[in-house]
Amino acid sequence: MKYGFDSPETKSAERQLALSSPSTPELAKVEWLPLQNHPVFSSTTASCASVNSSTFRMPTNLLAWDGASRLYFWDPDKECLHRISIRLGDPDPASIVAASPSKVLRADVRLNFVVSKISINRNGSALLLAGPDGLSVMYLYVCTSTKDGSGPSICRTVSIGSQIYSSGDNVIRTLKISWHPCSDTHMGILSSDSVFRIFDLSSALEQPEQEYYLQPVEPGRCRNAASICPVDFSFGSDHLWDRFSVFVLFSDGSVYILCPVVPFGSVYKWESILEIYHDAQTFGLESSYPRAVSNSNMAITWLEATFPELTLQATGGIISVKAQPYALFDASISLQGPLPKVGHGGEEDTHVQVEECGGWAVSLLYNAISKDSILATAWSGGQLQIDALADEIQPAWIFGTPPRICVNSHDCIVRVAMICESVTGDPSSVKLYEPSDHDVWSGYPPPLLRLAIVDLALPRNRESTPLVSMVADPLIPERIFTLHDGGIDSIVLHFLPFTNQISGKNESMRTPSVHPVLCTSHGGSSSPLIGFLVLSDSYGYSWIVGLASSRECIVLEMKALDPLLPVHVEREEVATLDEARANDNRVIISKELLSGPKAVLLPPSNLRPVTADSIEGRSTLHHYFKLFHENYVEYAHKVYIELKHHGPLLKEIIEDQHGRLRGAQQKFLKVKEKQEKLEDRITHITQVHSLLEERLQRLRNLPGLRKRPLSKAEREFKSELDRFTGVELDALHSSIEALNARLQRYAHSPQGNPSNQRRQISGGRKNTIQDDHISLLKSSLAKLSLQLIIIELDKEHKGIQTNLRLSLSPPTVRGVVCLV
Repeated sequence: MKYGFDSPETKSAERQLALSSPSTPELAKVEWLPLQNHPVFSSTTASCASVNSSTFRMPTNLLAWDGASRLYFWDPDKECLHRISIRLGDPDPASIVAASPSKVLRADVRLNFVVSKISINRNGSALLLAGPDGLSVMYLYVCTSTKDGSGPSICRTVSIGSQIYSSGDNVIRTLKISWHPCSDTHMGILSSDSVFRIFDLSSALEQPEQEYYLQPVEPGRCRNAASICPVDFSFGSDHLWDRFSVFVLFSDGSVYILCPVVPFGSVYKWESILEIYHDAQTFGLESSYPRAVSNSNMAITWLEATFPELTLQATGGIISVKAQPYALFDASISLQGPLPKVGHGGEEDTHVQVEECGGWAVSLLYNAISKDSILATAWSGGQLQIDALADEIQPAWIFGTPPRICVNSHDCIVRVAMICESVTGDPSSVKLYEPSDHDVWSGYPPPLLRLAIVDLALPRNRESTPLVSMVADPLIPERIFTLHDGGIDSIVLHFLPFTNQISGKNESMRTPSVHPVLCTSHGGSSSPLIGFLVLSDSYGYSWIVGLASSRECIVLEMKALDPLLPVHVEREEVATLDEARANDNRVIISKELLSGPKAVLLPPSNLRPVTADSIEGRSTLHHYFKLFHENYVEYAHKVYIELKHHGPLLKEIIEDQHGRLRGAQQKFLKVKEKQEKLEDRITHITQVHSLLEERLQRLRNLPGLRKRPLSKAEREFKSELDRFTGVELDALHSSIEALNARLQRYAHSPQGNPSNQRRQISGGRKNTIQDDHISLLKSSLAKLSLQLIIIELDKEHKGIQTNLRLSLSPPTVRGVVCLV
């Protein structure tokens, strides 16, 4: 019986759940607490150290968020799921409050593996429970609970691909599991057998909907096992053909692209589909290059078959479209890559990866920032390599390798499987920012523009490989959070090539800024986090939630704009009196009064002398008195009025000056108080400096300093040995286990039964071919066992490492990957 997301059972269960949850007395007892003080995260309970007890380490994350108001926590000790209702920034914008008690959800079947990672789908209806030895999905709304609602709810839990990933011998391991961003029922799984599978939980749980066998080794070329082991993948974002792309990272740091990969029934925006459809018709069909015309024709055919709405005349009012099952019957998707790496000036920059990034690649992150597609690669040596796609992605197929297609009774495609081989383009045809007519739709993989290499300065630990996972900030795409054994770091990108070109900024290439957010190392020992989330709301606030192995919950508020703003240094300047007067808007005395009284215009000096009591004398005296009154008495009156009016203002200015004087005196007293502390610190620093000089002198006398440093060839050989011990040993183990499992299944199958083989002796050449196939398998198994013994002996006796040579021929490695 099908029990998927859209089945009638699911809808009836959701309706029953909604009806069976009225307001009960228990709901009235809900208490809202800060998230870090929630009883679920109490440190008095048992620790979660058993999560990493497995021999195969994988990134651990026991926290999930549905993007709205519910946070999920998997309890590894009680093997149950806690659903916690949270409020972001209410009532305090700097806090997260959670409801107590939490809702407990349990699986209806017992899980036979240790859960190390949980992840929720897009609509919040299903939760992924993943571990190194198993994979299950819990339907959160298909559950039964008690009548009062106080007890735990039993949720339906199903196993995904149990015949592939959960066999008895655990032959195939899951390397990365991720929900598809454009579907609620599809998930992608990358496994150790170099196969990328897509499962549709609404139709089939055991059989994958799509299978892509990755073959990065080109025909006629021999590469070591470390370079053909995939380690991580990432789905593309909502940008042109990136939404149909899958980025695959291999252990040697090379990145490959699968395009187009579309889950059957996934939903996409109609405007986005029209954009790439018109782009293929404009730049592909009108090109003068025959190969570009052929590739664009195939892309147009694929788009019209996958989205039939493109061929309809009336398409008004369409908002989103659903992808229909379709695959080319005569061609398989090409594994584009490895993507060439170029520097900022356009020159090839592949040697930087070998010299500056030690060890092997461990994780990959794809992030779309405006018009830029960013790829961040984390290395086991603690380096973070950040690249940008210098050109757009176009789909590519290879003719001559038809896929295997399974159809139903209605001739509709149900499953697809194909072998994806690598076809590397000519690097000389790559043009960085000015693609010519021969570069558009030519089928060459886009180059990677090197932005920066960031050293996280992780502690060196030879016993285990450091696990580095990356998460993009949902509010600021330029910010990347890195989670590792030492804590959490924030990396902000200040330079983006295409975004700066579009905005018209001619900024020089700036290195990213690294800010440590949380440190979990104490005294040389590290306590890695087992849970990590980045939460954000619609008001622009964001928080980081971390969960330590001791069940201590950590909530940190992240400032959205502070890391991107330039650093300003405040400097106090003492302004002169003239500048203070010029900058002061409060005018005390007008300019007319400051210029003084007007000049007195005296009468001509040729007047004859007159007596004071005469009529002429009185007239002259009256005239002088009038001039004096107009020029001096009125001026004095204006001065008096101005001074009386501006008296309070002058008093305020004087009080302000006195206040500043008192503030300066207090600062001076504080400086005096700190002077003694500074002198003590300087004395202590001087003593520590003398002790460090003594230790340095003793270290210089050690005999190890007389040893010569390793040469370049020795360092390259040492790094190659590290890759062998860290990657190839697991690859050989996995290959031998896969061959054993294949041989056992073949021996128990009707074809491998000796009685059936005797009956088919008359067949002649068919039985001979089967015997040759069995002998070829046995010889390959013997060779791999011999190489495994040599590698293990070499690992124990490191003195003879220089004699290690792998003799795997290209047909043998290619045959092993195809058979798995």
